[in-house]
Amino acid sequence: MESALEEIEFLALSSNRVEVLELLAAERYTRAELARETGASQATLGRILGDFGDRSWIVREGSEYTATATGKLVAAGFTDLLEIVDAERKLRNIVSYLPVDALTFDVRRLAHATITTPSRTRPNAPLQRLLELLGDADSVRTVSHAFNEQTLTVVEERTAANDQSFTGVFSRPAIDALADEPDLRRRLETLLEAEEATVGVVAEVPLAVMTVDDVVYLLLRDEQGILRASVDTADPDVRAWADTVIDDYLADATLLEVDAIDSD
Repeated sequence: MESALEEIEFLALSSNRVEVLELLAAERYTRAELARETGASQATLGRILGDFGDRSWIVREGSEYTATATGKLVAAGFTDLLEIVDAERKLRNIVSYLPVDALTFDVRRLAHATITTPSRTRPNAPLQRLLELLGDADSVRTVSHAFNEQTLTVVEERTAANDQSFTGVFSRPAIDALADEPDLRRRLETLLEAEEATVGVVAEVPLAVMTVDDVVYLLLRDEQGILRASVDTADPDVRAWADTVIDDYLADATLLEVDAIDSD
């Protein structure tokens, strides 16, 4: 194990080594071409290529260099490690709020997601991010333990104007909370009357996930229900997961009708 760690350290301590190995794993290069691609000096390239040759990570064929099978293996593995660490660094401050038990995709898929967190000047920044997305969306589908006033207002107005289709599955407490407030109840009823709106109810929902056109949006709260962050991404694997979650909840939901709000 120590020798393997030493090899990792050897590669990691030089960004030039990493770049050269990645380049040679992808295609053939002459030494002059490597210099142009990396900006490394000829002396530096000479040491790198010599070290790689000693490890049988590369071979020289005429004036060109290329990675061997093991060189490509190391390059791919190191790239994977970099992606994992990059994802961890981005997610470390919110990982405790992610619904990890429900996530069936590789969390590396969130490495390039947009993460929005509250600040002193913008305490509702995650929710504002959602409202920005909703304001221009043609299609919205969601599963959530809550249905806040701002979100309800946007989707009610846009579905009533036939500018948006909406499908939502909510927990029973979320719907009951809206029904208890006259203005919110009226907005909910207007939403239910829209041709392009479907609302379902289930007993409990442990997460909040939404698809807004091509974007998947996750609203993250802590155990006390305090809003901590939002995550949104257009990654296809995350989208496939979100579609499956919403479809599964919708299949188990009781569809909500206007005249059933009181009794349900």
